[in-house]
Amino acid sequence: MGKKRSRDPDVGVETSQDSDKMEVDEGGSDYEDFDAVNVDFEWFNFDADIDFKGVRSLLRQLLDVDNELIDVSTLSDVIVAQNTIGSTVKVDSKENDPYCFLTALNLKMHRENAGVASFVKYLTDRAKSSEALKSIPDALENKHVGVLLSERFINMPAQIAPPLYSMLLEELEDAVEDKEPYDFSHFLVVSKTYHEVDSVLGQEQQRKKKPRGESPLFYFHPEDEVMQRYATVSGSYLFTGEAKSAADSKRVFQEAGIKTMGFMMLVEASKFREAIKAVGEYVGSTEG
Repeated sequence: MGKKRSRDPDVGVETSQDSDKMEVDEGGSDYEDFDAVNVDFEWFNFDADIDFKGVRSLLRQLLDVDNELIDVSTLSDVIVAQNTIGSTVKVDSKENDPYCFLTALNLKMHRENAGVASFVKYLTDRAKSSEALKSIPDALENKHVGVLLSERFINMPAQIAPPLYSMLLEELEDAVEDKEPYDFSHFLVVSKTYHEVDSVLGQEQQRKKKPRGESPLFYFHPEDEVMQRYATVSGSYLFTGEAKSAADSKRVFQEAGIKTMGFMMLVEASKFREAIKAVGEYVGSTEG
């Protein structure tokens, strides 16, 4: 894995580029002829001239069919403009599109921004639709909440998450020392979950059988399951646009028998470091 340089808003490229290799084993007992793939992942600060399209694409993936309800382009502009808060992860070169990103958005700082305003309205509406999330609108209105947004390519290893979160925590602490408004009281993680349903091809067969019970919930990001233990509020919600469901990726999931849902959890800032430590212990001991 690569390592980001020390925080300096005026420097565009990492000055510390010592890299370790993250070995991702694409093989297994049934694929003994395949070699493990060694990939050097490198961490970079956001660069507005390079990262806009890549971040926008990952945001659309994160928000699924509901991305059309939000001004994703303007929201992406805000994210990539924060060149000292958050990271992108890339392979081979800083000039490439990010494979992954993580950032913390200050909602109060950007409340006049159209993209952020549309996003806050969306989060509020979705939280009101879920009994488990009903306290989140009040937190967004009255607490100093930092919204954590993270997304990555589906085949990215989960081990990418712990260093991303650790670096973000350090950057936030540095920002607070510099009297910047990142002394959050809470963090709101926005992510995705899914559960198994009958595939499109198997629905007709299932109608002839007894209905089965509710399937267990799964997390697109394994770190979310760990961090949820430290959350005061958490829950999944239905996507508003799933009825029309025009997204190709959505159709693929449905045909495969997977129903995706939005997910939010609110973590007190005082528990954030402990949560990150737990994520590192869990993800570091599992296969990505």
